[in-house]
Amino acid sequence: MRTRVEITCSNTGTVHEYPAGTTLYEIYNDIKPGLSSSVLAAIVNNELKELSYEVYNPKIITFIDISDPDGMRTYIRSLTFLLQVAVKHVLPNHKLSIQHSVSNGIYCEITNGKQNLDIAEINELEACMKELIAKDLTFSKTKIPTSEAIELFLNAGYREKALLLETRGKFFTSVYWLDNFPDHFYGPLVHSTGCLSKFGLSTYYQGLLLMFPKPDKPDTLQEYVIQNKMLQIFREHKEWNEILGSKSIGTINRAIQGGHATNLIQVAEALHEKKYARIADSIVEKKSKIVFISGPSSSGKTSSAKRIAVQLRVAKKRPHIIELDNYFVNRENTPKDEAGEYDFESIRAIDVELFNSHLNDLLEGREVNIPRYDFISGTRRFCDSDIIRMDESDILVVEGIHGLNPELITVAKDRIFRIYASALTSISVDENNRIPTTDNRLVRRIVRDAATRGYSATDTIRRWQSVRRGEDRNIFPYQENADIMFNSSLIYELSVLRKYVEPLLRKVSPSSPEFVEALRLLKFIGYFESIDARDEETIPPTSVLREFIGNSSFNY
Repeated sequence: MRTRVEITCSNTGTVHEYPAGTTLYEIYNDIKPGLSSSVLAAIVNNELKELSYEVYNPKIITFIDISDPDGMRTYIRSLTFLLQVAVKHVLPNHKLSIQHSVSNGIYCEITNGKQNLDIAEINELEACMKELIAKDLTFSKTKIPTSEAIELFLNAGYREKALLLETRGKFFTSVYWLDNFPDHFYGPLVHSTGCLSKFGLSTYYQGLLLMFPKPDKPDTLQEYVIQNKMLQIFREHKEWNEILGSKSIGTINRAIQGGHATNLIQVAEALHEKKYARIADSIVEKKSKIVFISGPSSSGKTSSAKRIAVQLRVAKKRPHIIELDNYFVNRENTPKDEAGEYDFESIRAIDVELFNSHLNDLLEGREVNIPRYDFISGTRRFCDSDIIRMDESDILVVEGIHGLNPELITVAKDRIFRIYASALTSISVDENNRIPTTDNRLVRRIVRDAATRGYSATDTIRRWQSVRRGEDRNIFPYQENADIMFNSSLIYELSVLRKYVEPLLRKVSPSSPEFVEALRLLKFIGYFESIDARDEETIPPTSVLREFIGNSSFNY
């Protein structure tokens, strides 16, 4: 008789006993906790597990659906694998490449001498995916020696995947299977294809757009939004990566292992500098007097503002940098969110009237005393040293999250230049695994928060979902209002950030809810070969990365 183990289900608050070796899928079907949509995975003792996981010891289990961020990631991973298998069936001589998130979907390209798919091909792919879903095929996983996995993926035509495994240096590798087709992922997949009934496919640019459901409305697809500027910045960085000869983690690892890290750093930084110079030239050509730089958390807005200011000086202009945060209303007037907490990311937290009054005065040539916001007391104060006046050669550079929101500006709209900055990670894990841009920014923020604010990785991860909700409300809806977009990500940066973020993530307690995310990030960052200290010294003191790892020549 098998040993029985005690299981506590957090969804229902009930305790159960099952024979050792019972799978999470079997436990879920017995308990039936009543999720709002299909169960996708489970949190087991604060570790994310797929439903095929077998339980041999007492566990606390929380089943998750698409409303949970880990559930959404699991759904999207599985959906991309399903698309990959459909391509193998419908277009066997073509190769699928999962690119990046855009327009509320995942942009993919299918190559074999052509990239533009016609409607008939899209319809065939969609029909094949629906057929595979109707069969309710199981996603299975095996662990095999890495040498065998490398040979398996080379034979399947996945050179980037094989190179990743080769440069990662692990003895064994987990391989997922669907309908006899293999792949590798750094997170779990759903139990079977029947969970993936909601998706959409459409032609998009030179490939297709894979759409997925809303987290709060699983029966409704995300709304398509036009993001031509965002797409263009991804295309630009794809061209940059081709210049560098690095488009995935494996190729970057190979370059570092081959002693070429310094070259990666030098070329990546030179491309950044060239872009900053072009932005400054565009500002001057447009005869703009006010420049707004907006972007999400840890996007490098501050460094970008300072580097653009340097380039404006080269163009014989006199820039004045101010932070929009200095125009916060006093604490007692700050709006609160649905949880009753101060909502500092709402535009109503900004004294819009005073800000526009100051802009108007500056444009009219009058002196203005720029406020400074005291975050400890929650009040504005004024210093005589902060009085500025603008003449013909002066340009005001304003850095803040609301810079692209039309509600912020009521004056001189024709004299404004808007810039959207974000760390839009342009490399991929391999052919079929993208790197979410939010992961790049979260790693940056964990490192910076620990160094400059005394926050632990637990603190930063705990706040992250609130930060993301604020970005969804106050930043992302306005990003296409920008005159120009700047991608602050650097192709080599995660190879540098690894040694900074790993010890911070390892301090996250296994008993804390944030442990789930810490483990995910540890696995993700572990794919990167670290850049050693000697090569790191070649990173310029003006680099955006210095804003996060320190030793910047700019004053923050």
